[in-house]
Amino acid sequence: MSTRKMVKLFEKKSVDLDNRVKKDYINNGIATLPCRISSYDDIISTYSASGYETLNNEFVDYLKNAAEFASPKYPIVLNIIEECLTHQEREVIRETIRDTFDYELGMVEKKEKRHTKVFVFMIFTLIIFGVLLFFSHSLADEPRELFYIFFWFAGDTLCDYIFLTGFDLRHDRRMAGRLASVKVVFSKRYEKTAYTKSDVNKLYSEIEKDVYNSIKKD
Repeated sequence: MSTRKMVKLFEKKSVDLDNRVKKDYINNGIATLPCRISSYDDIISTYSASGYETLNNEFVDYLKNAAEFASPKYPIVLNIIEECLTHQEREVIRETIRDTFDYELGMVEKKEKRHTKVFVFMIFTLIIFGVLLFFSHSLADEPRELFYIFFWFAGDTLCDYIFLTGFDLRHDRRMAGRLASVKVVFSKRYEKTAYTKSDVNKLYSEIEKDVYNSIKKD
């Protein structure tokens, strides 16, 4: 078989991603992400000081990449497989994961507020220069061209926010919110978790309570 035909075959290759994700990650509406570690430093950065712990960047990348596979509608359980941690280290890990993604969520919220202000400003700019263009038929070409520039600049900025930047911010917000609400469990070996209906209801209730409490604080 020629190389050219092989390339065409590779281009036709496809996979049912949703079914694959459900098979590997999802059980009863919960996404379980396994994470095997050999030491405390696999999760907590060695540069951290006691009481000011930060996450290892490789661990953060792994967690984000793994979470990307599962639909945003599924809450996440992080199953850390280890035989090396003390009770205190486990509590530090839970708290550091929550604090890290709480902070990341806060940063995304600030970006969203700034972009919302720009969005509103550009709407008014678009309306104002649209009106000016409508009533500027008798003006010279130079002012009208300037109005056109501001009009299309405002329109381009709005389109970018709606379809590009705004989409990315909403995606980042969902991801940070999911990871800030992640439930961390520890186990000695990996076994695919079978959640009962009671387990699912309990997890959903815990997440709902956490979200409502954060809304009240705001």
